Amino acid sequence: MSNPHPNYITPEGFAKLRAEYDQLLGVERPKIVEVVSWAAGNGDRSENGDYLYGRKRMREIDGQLKRLSRKMKDAKVVDPRQQPDKSKVYFGATVTIADEDDKRRTVTLVGNDETEASAGRIGWSTPIARALRGAAVGDLRRVMLPAGEKEYEVMEIRYPE
Repeated sequence: MSNPHPNYITPEGFAKLRAEYDQLLGVERPKIVEVVSWAAGNGDRSENGDYLYGRKRMREIDGQLKRLSRKMKDAKVVDPRQQPDKSKVYFGATVTIADEDDKRRTVTLVGNDETEASAGRIGWSTPIARALRGAAVGDLRRVMLPAGEKEYEVMEIRYPE
């Protein structure tokens, strides 16, 4: 069953997922396999900490590999540099918005798997990102936030060069 909503991701975000997958599969998992094999050769496994920890860590790595693999399979890589209409807010845009008190905030709309609030990178399906989609400079957009409704004006829209 495929997801009805595409899982958009930037080329950089996809590269990060790929690097994490390769690191787990090519470096971490082989190390754990080695530890488990070595520990298994030491006799009684029921009280063998290295063996028990190794098996547990291997299950964690395998689970993470499965999750990363699924994310990469479902990902739709979109390069914001290729956006044909840079006058409106679409995936990958960096947008400066101002609230009613003229408090400004700059956010970049990225894939849900690459959000980083402290860096202003917000997920494509967050309420604020949904409200900003398709907006042009000067547009007012209302957003329902946990603290209540807030209105923002789009001050600037930028895309990577």
